[in-house]
Amino acid sequence: MSMSKEVAKSIEDFRANVAETAEGIVFRVFPDKSTQAEDSPYQISRADASTDATIHPPPSSAEINGPSSNKRKRNEDGSASLAHMNETVNARYPELVHANKLISKLHETIKLECAQLSDSCDKVKLWVNLTMPKCISFMALKLKSSDTQGVQIQEEVLSELLRSQESAYNIRDGARQHHLARAKICSKLIKYPNIEDYTLGLKEHDEKQFFFTRQNLIDIRNVYAVLTDILHKNIAKIRAPKGNNRAGLY
Repeated sequence: MSMSKEVAKSIEDFRANVAETAEGIVFRVFPDKSTQAEDSPYQISRADASTDATIHPPPSSAEINGPSSNKRKRNEDGSASLAHMNETVNARYPELVHANKLISKLHETIKLECAQLSDSCDKVKLWVNLTMPKCISFMALKLKSSDTQGVQIQEEVLSELLRSQESAYNIRDGARQHHLARAKICSKLIKYPNIEDYTLGLKEHDEKQFFFTRQNLIDIRNVYAVLTDILHKNIAKIRAPKGNNRAGLY
């Protein structure tokens, strides 16, 4: 049973749309990203990433819940509400140390860049997979024909796209690791405010994290540069992996 003409046309339209989108990424998005100017995220000086190690007093109950906050909130079943149990005023050490706003802003930029990189790689991977020919015979693989060379290039491109996505995932996880590590230092700083080394440790942590965030932005740009290079050098084989020479198959 063969598919109907309408279904076949829908599939062809889908493939054409995938190819158009992917080639737009390959020839516009990737090159633009790989040659982008080192603008504000790169030009921020270390002084701009200064750390506020001040231990602030906890907010008053009135600031959190209004005038009625001195009464324990209860649900209809009489149990204490989850919101109340999570209030800062109930913490063992309720004092506050603010997050580093600049590093948080850089992390937001990195997360957006990682999401765009991963999404772009997904679209190009789909295009490359759809341009792959039907299964190559064992004899063709043995003879290493031009057909199989094209497929091998496509497989290498797919592997590079996958590695780029994995890099984006790893870089994206840096924000979580930063906040967890910083929270441990801050908790020690609150508990032992007279130990100067905790204050210095927090400043050193922020300086290191600032360096890492800048380096991560450069790493993302370099990923784009590598993808641009490998895709442009092999674009003919990606578009038409089987080529025109089939002499090796016979």
